[in-house]
Amino acid sequence: MKLITVIIKPFKLDDVREALSEIGVAGLTVTEVKGFGRQKGHTELYRGAEYVIDFLPKVKVEIAVSDGIVDATVSALVESARTGKIGDGKIFVTSLEQVIRIRTGESGAEAI
Repeated sequence: MKLITVIIKPFKLDDVREALSEIGVAGLTVTEVKGFGRQKGHTELYRGAEYVIDFLPKVKVEIAVSDGIVDATVSALVESARTGKIGDGKIFVTSLEQVIRIRTGESGAEAI
């Protein structure tokens, strides 16, 4: 089992959700976050004053999947989140040692 964490641009969330549902991913967790990488923020003009925006709005999506669909999930994420411009985001794949569904007590792949 793997936990796939992806940081994407907020407007790509619907595309990512649709791509994941097409390959059979049942659930995901979405968090609104702020951060920067190579993009390093930008400046905005507000009421005649210029402001530096260091942290850009992003969306963090976390998906727990079985080992058999990790590659398909990563491919779907890359294709659906890509704009071709700087700041498209990152994908992190980490191992899950144990997963337990609280309601039923199921564990392992059945809990995903």
